[in-house]
Amino acid sequence: MTDDEIVAMRVSQEIKLDAAHPTPEWQNAKPITFCADWQGQNPEPARKTQIRVLWSPQTLYLRFECRYRELFLFPDSGSNGRRDHLWDRDVAEVFLQPDPSRERYYQEFEVSPNGMWVDFDIFPSGRADLKSAMTCSVVLDKASHRWTAELAIPIRSLTSSFDPNAVWRVNFFRVEGIQEPRHYMAWQPTHSPQPNFHVPSAFGKMRFER
Repeated sequence: MTDDEIVAMRVSQEIKLDAAHPTPEWQNAKPITFCADWQGQNPEPARKTQIRVLWSPQTLYLRFECRYRELFLFPDSGSNGRRDHLWDRDVAEVFLQPDPSRERYYQEFEVSPNGMWVDFDIFPSGRADLKSAMTCSVVLDKASHRWTAELAIPIRSLTSSFDPNAVWRVNFFRVEGIQEPRHYMAWQPTHSPQPNFHVPSAFGKMRFER
């Protein structure tokens, strides 16, 4: 596994999301970590993010383990937990691109430390609600300044013809902080002059281990 690659490990059956009590299958997935900003500078171990990925033919599973210094959260969301403009508060994000030949087309998923979420279909002219049927489990441990989120994303919401031999493009991000300059952190740096995660040319790779 190279520095710009994450490997999703296959599970033999669907798993139950439980951020506080992770299923043993997560240990089979080699984690990636990051704590530097979107330009690849100013690392902050106290805000480190660790990510693991699992997959079945029906579901892509992601687990974010996030250290934090402070919390900045929305107090309310829709009845199902969806919250637009979630990026204006603390979040972990993943951008997924199943078809790298369509560079400006990808999906965006965000989750907050208090369990709110949002999902989008991104395309050259803007974005639309993805309505992916994603589910999540989130636990916040204020005593140790950590929060953890597990996501289950139906693969049918990502691609109509899933091929586990394909290599997807992907990037992971964190946003934290109450006021600007906030902390915009990226796995693969986008190197934009100002914080900008929407740089698909900077995405890393995701491979499906079988």
